[in-house]
This record gives sequence, C-alpha cells and structure tokens, in this order.
Amino acid sequence: MPQPHAFDGMATTVGMPLPTERPIAALRPAMPDRIEPVPRNTGRAQIYGHRFRDAKPINFGRVSPRKLAVHGVDVSRWQGDIDWARLRTQGANFAYIKATDGGDHLDPMFRTNWRKAKEAGVKRGAYHFFYWCRTAGEQADWFIRNVPRDPDALPPVIDVEYNGESSCKVRLSRARILEKMQVFMDKLEKHYGKRPIIYTAPDFYSDNLDGEFLRYPFWLRAVAQHPANVYPGRKWVFWQYSGSGLTQGVEGKIDLNVFHGSEGDWHNWLAQAG
Repeated sequence: MPQPHAFDGMATTVGMPLPTERPIAALRPAMPDRIEPVPRNTGRAQIYGHRFRDAKPINFGRVSPRKLAVHGVDVSRWQGDIDWARLRTQGANFAYIKATDGGDHLDPMFRTNWRKAKEAGVKRGAYHFFYWCRTAGEQADWFIRNVPRDPDALPPVIDVEYNGESSCKVRLSRARILEKMQVFMDKLEKHYGKRPIIYTAPDFYSDNLDGEFLRYPFWLRAVAQHPANVYPGRKWVFWQYSGSGLTQGVEGKIDLNVFHGSEGDWHNWLAQAG
C-alpha cells in the first residue's frame, strides 16, 4: 500500500493512496463480450481462479504467485466505482479496503466498498495507514469509530511504511515505532477480537520490523522477488506481488495479492482468524 499508494510506502505504487495522491490515467484490459466465472471449489465459499493481467509483469519463475490458489486485491478511493461482482469472478476472492489514515481521514469510498464487496461475496477486511505524527490511541479510536465490527470480516490491517509524500517528516526510533504499533494493535484486537495483520514494505521492514512481532501475521510487499528473498525468515499470510494489475470490474491499475497456502489452508485460516 505504497505512497502514492497508501499501502506500500514507496512512492511508486497505486493501490492504496493517501488523499494527496492523484489518480493515474485509466488503463483497462480488453473486455470480452461475456464474463465466464471460473469457480475452483464448490465447498464453503466459492474460490475463483485468477484472471488478472499485469501492466508490468514480472517473471517470478518457479515461485510465481500464480501457482497459489487464493488471490485477492486491495483497493481505495482511486479505484473509483468498482463492479464487485465482476471483480470477484476475475479472481478477487478477498479484498482489503482502505478505511482510514491518521486520526481524522476516512477514505470516501470505504463505506460503499465495504458494503458492495460483502454483497458480491468477497471476503473483505479494512486497513489503516499509520501516521507517525499522531498518537497510536487516537488512530485506533478513529479506525474503530469508522470500521464496523463484523464477525465475518478479515482481521484488520495496520499499514506501516515510509511515505515521502507525507506531511509528517519525523523519523522515530525503532523502539518508539514498535511501541506505537503495539498500542494501536492491542486496541484493535481488544475491540474486534482478531489479531491485526501487519502490512509493510522492504525498507521499513529492514529498519524496524526484522525479528519483531513474531506472533503477528504479516502481509508483505514484494513486487520483484519472492518474499523469501526480500524478507528472509519471515512467515507471511499475504503477499502483495503487483501494484500494476489489470482486471475487469475496475478501471485503471489495482494491487494484486495472494494468500500463502492451498484452498484448504485458506478455509482453515479463516476459521482460526475468527
């Protein structure tokens, strides 16, 4: 969730931007006359095979994310008016939706996306872009105020990264960063009954998170190499493998993600995550 994409921290991504970001020019894939669903599992929640394209494809070789079963997306206001039913048939089995950043900004599309994703049968969760110049308690309270407590939702996400576009120019110590994150995550876990997921990017991770928060699930951005190469030794639940995805149901680019495991692992993880 980079910046200009608020879920990556590198000012080069598109999926989760802060309000200062400008939307990119629309780039859409060729549209067939009919949309054919590609279900791969009729038990429990239906899993759709991925049909995403990529404006800047990467050859990951034998460790390609396309070999994994359960794909999804992350979105914010910059994806505009999403056709969630169509997006689901293209392989969006889950979606993380930008909810808040800092202590006073609500993504203007959050409530619409939150409702429509569920109506389309997409497993969805909300994420918060952490702002280092506000207290962790204020930010947790703002997130809780705006994100409903839905037992069917995915665990909430804290997005921590560097953002060169931010008005907050301070660089906190590693110890202070970890302290603020813990306060925020503790409040969310107490309220939602689910352990939050940590989303991060390589530079922020190496400076602050390597070896930390071993009991928390991680969502890792790695758009050129497998996470095992970028984050050695770190276990992960989600991998954001592209910031330049193309799909029906959305105009322009979208972030692409994948779950670490099989379809069976996915259903088991959902049950364990609450």
